Amino acid sequence: MAKITFEKPGNFIYPVPAVMVSLKDNTGKMNIITIAWTGTICSDPPMAYISVRRERASYAMLKETGEFVINLPDEPLVKALDYCGVRTGAKTDKWKDMGLTPGKSSVISAPTIEEAPVSIECRVKDVIPLGSHDMFLAEVVAVQVDEKYLDEKGAFHMDQVGLVAYSHGDYMSLGKKLGSFGYSVRKKPATKKAGKLAVKRKIASKRKEDR
Repeated sequence: MAKITFEKPGNFIYPVPAVMVSLKDNTGKMNIITIAWTGTICSDPPMAYISVRRERASYAMLKETGEFVINLPDEPLVKALDYCGVRTGAKTDKWKDMGLTPGKSSVISAPTIEEAPVSIECRVKDVIPLGSHDMFLAEVVAVQVDEKYLDEKGAFHMDQVGLVAYSHGDYMSLGKKLGSFGYSVRKKPATKKAGKLAVKRKIASKRKEDR
């Protein structure tokens, strides 16, 4: 395999999540911002982050309230996902433009997006100035999910949601399943055919011993 090195390094960690972050300032004004620089940073306590440019209209809201909701969009929300990233809340009402419904969070004051299958309520713990973006480190304080993706045992099936990802300027649906956590070291269960073969070998071995 031949590789070349770019003279100027850049972020080549793709694909990444594409999410819609909803928030509200202290006057009650709401907004939605599309974020691709986001992810999990800790399991216990559950924590996530978003990185936001200081010139974005939502930046002041984040600094003022310290609360936001990460809404995971499905495929029907892709147009709204893009729109909320290319239009500013300082000049238009993205909720009205895209026909989205503000929902009530269970812990914080920032609204959820009712149409999103997953809404993750977050409370900012720290803000780290980085350069082009500031990183908002937050604790996950509550999660709301669409009940239609719950089975009879109450387990949530994320694989059925139809989540999307962002890669080099393109929104993409997730591809086929290639494996599951730990599959590389998991012992394969014996097939029915292999089980019968093992029984036959055991019987043949026993007959030889009896001779």
